[in-house]
Amino acid sequence: MATAQLTTDRLAEKHRSTLDQALSTIRTRAYWSPYPEHPKAYGTDGSLDAAAGLAAHQSALNTRFDLDQPGTDGWTGGETSPYGPSLGIEYPHADLDVLLPAMRAGMGAWRDAGAETRALVCLEILARISARTHEFAHAVMHTSGQAFMMAFQAGGPHAQDRGLEAVAYAYEEQTRTPAGRAGWSKPQGKRDPLELSKEFTPVGRGIALVIGCNTFPTWNGYPGLFASLATGNPVLVKPHPRAVLPLALTVKVAREVLAEAGFDPNLVALAVERPGEGIAKTLAVRPEIRIIDYTGSTAFGDWLEDNARQAQVYTEKAGVNTVVVDSTDDYKGMLANLAFSLSLYSGQMCTTPQNLLIPRDGITTDQGPKSYDEVVADLAAAVGGLLGDDARANGLLGALVNPDVKARLEAAAGLGEVALASREVVNPEYPDAVVRTPVIVKLDGSKPDAQAAYFSECFGPVSFAVSVDSTADALELLRRTVREKGAMTVGAYTTSADTERAVEEVCLEESAQLSLNLTGGVYVNQTAAFSDFHGSGGNPAANAALCDGAFVSNRFRVVEVRRQA
Repeated sequence: MATAQLTTDRLAEKHRSTLDQALSTIRTRAYWSPYPEHPKAYGTDGSLDAAAGLAAHQSALNTRFDLDQPGTDGWTGGETSPYGPSLGIEYPHADLDVLLPAMRAGMGAWRDAGAETRALVCLEILARISARTHEFAHAVMHTSGQAFMMAFQAGGPHAQDRGLEAVAYAYEEQTRTPAGRAGWSKPQGKRDPLELSKEFTPVGRGIALVIGCNTFPTWNGYPGLFASLATGNPVLVKPHPRAVLPLALTVKVAREVLAEAGFDPNLVALAVERPGEGIAKTLAVRPEIRIIDYTGSTAFGDWLEDNARQAQVYTEKAGVNTVVVDSTDDYKGMLANLAFSLSLYSGQMCTTPQNLLIPRDGITTDQGPKSYDEVVADLAAAVGGLLGDDARANGLLGALVNPDVKARLEAAAGLGEVALASREVVNPEYPDAVVRTPVIVKLDGSKPDAQAAYFSECFGPVSFAVSVDSTADALELLRRTVREKGAMTVGAYTTSADTERAVEEVCLEESAQLSLNLTGGVYVNQTAAFSDFHGSGGNPAANAALCDGAFVSNRFRVVEVRRQA
């Protein structure tokens, strides 16, 4: 082990109180975050302000991103911003037969450091990432297509929150068993007792593989990365080819902190693929890989679960998110809330509602009865009003992340009656950006051809207003959708206590996270770390939740050594 510049005492002085607060908050489920959400909060205490963050991002463009990793056998890249410009960055390409053994070499010292030291090192990594949030925001923006403010918050402090949350759960699960030696004495009547000294050590499973996604590289990547690292495992980060930079920056910071703390920096490494190489499948079945975290398509998630038998596999896949509209006592608030939820990041969130189930005879509201057609028309007007100003629209929509999303959006208009047509929005700063407002399509839920459309995920700014015979029929369709297709989120609007209980029962039975009667500034497609669970792990959309004890506890095993006392 190298000489530590960051001693355990120094790390504890800096971060132990943060760890304690995180441990407390995952029990209380209250609001808390140590990472500022507002851009103006940065620029003090060594953090980068807006200008410095932009300059740091620009200095990385058109360069080689050297990590000094073992086994580098060439360079690769090719990211192009959804806003148009090429990033021009080359990343090290790894010879896995060299890199993977090098990653395992540091496991012993990392294991022996103990759960607290590992947690504190992880918190130092997160603190340094936080100080560079402005830089990370530009990296997320220009790889995911998120608008800057969303990239800043979701790719910065909210992602950091999720990483810290994973560290807290990891620490809690590892420390359930007493650290160090424990005495054991069994009485034997008149004979001397049987006495043993027992020592219990959390031991990581082996190399963890994080397979990054295009849309939320840090938010979805940090839980698995920090859960595995905090439980004693080396972590190999395999970014999505279109979204390498945010995770490459993360790996660079982690390697720097590990080295300064006296550990092998190769405990965290980067694996970037050449065009068309498809190394995720190759890596996933290698015997050295013992943990896999994946966010992405259902097809590849299912393949990982079926084929990566040597690893613990944690997947977040696709689902069909549904909102049941039964009745409301705040019609205007409901429409505004739904309009924002459908528009945010052009619907390119795994939590965005897709199917709006509305009784064909209409609903009751504080503005009187509203027919199905009126509800859909009013929702279309709410979305149109929200996005009517192009500057506001650009700030909410961001850019379409890839051509497949644009193709699905254009095809959706042919699936039924269009209640709200998508329109093109020009981004004056980035004229090559593909920016589109959402489309809302009316479908008759009783018709088989309509079912074929709404009963599968249509990722992007596409929503279906599905007419159903009754609220009871909506609940049965909701149950079938979650059971067969999965859902990351479910929403419902009702003034009936009986209906509220009924939709809650469906979600409890089918393990789906439910939001009821949201009419203010909290939306169905947003979750808060330390309080909300992202996914449940109980329906086909995901086999794990971010974050709970189950997300971390099987990343390590407790090994016992017994000695005669």
